[in-house]
Amino acid sequence: MSAAPAARVPGPTPRAGGDPLIRLFHVSKSYAAGQFALRDVSVEIKKGELVFLTGPSGAGKTTLLRMIYLAERPTRGTVSLFDQDVAQLPRDALANLRRKIGIVFQDFRLVDHLSAFDNVALPLRVAGVDEVRVKAHVTELLEWVGLADHLEAKPATLSGGQKQRMAIARAVIAGPSLLLADEPTGNVDDAMADRLMRLFEEMNRLGTTLVLATHNEALVARRGHPRLHLDNGRIVVESPLARAVAAS
Repeated sequence: MSAAPAARVPGPTPRAGGDPLIRLFHVSKSYAAGQFALRDVSVEIKKGELVFLTGPSGAGKTTLLRMIYLAERPTRGTVSLFDQDVAQLPRDALANLRRKIGIVFQDFRLVDHLSAFDNVALPLRVAGVDEVRVKAHVTELLEWVGLADHLEAKPATLSGGQKQRMAIARAVIAGPSLLLADEPTGNVDDAMADRLMRLFEEMNRLGTTLVLATHNEALVARRGHPRLHLDNGRIVVESPLARAVAAS
């Protein structure tokens, strides 16, 4: 019996091409008997693509992102990142992979006792970047996301939209090779959503691969990037230019 084809996302962004950066092959994830969050998902996303991940609540979007950033293992199937089967990698190699990935969590996961500046600076400081560069880069990025007047504010004093923007700034500050974002524009107005999308698109132009999960159909329609749509744990390529390729 031949292998099922993998969904392929077209790569209209100028940097797309080459081997898949993300590859899921017959991936299923169940949390209880007979209850599947993902069902036999096979999909490839190439280096340099910017892809929207859409679908109703409970469709499996967050579970799929968790598979990609190595927070969960599949019940069945294989996940490959950067041309490596993650199930075969030792712990130190997995840690190296995670350092290439930026994540915007739906629940933000900010460090409550740190200021906005220090939350965003954290990835740079962990990487050993000197404080002069940290100050310049963090200040510039917080200005870009509209938080210039809140550098010293703690997360508890900020609105949901402000926390959202802080979480995005923290995820992108170190220039990850892969950025995964779960509802990155869910708590901001349309003008800020478009501003944040320009930031994501600039990262993509410079070579970052992005997967953005969203309910915002208007945003998806305005930006014109390809999408993967999840329905009941199964993935459908919705872009009209999509094509199937054989999964090997």
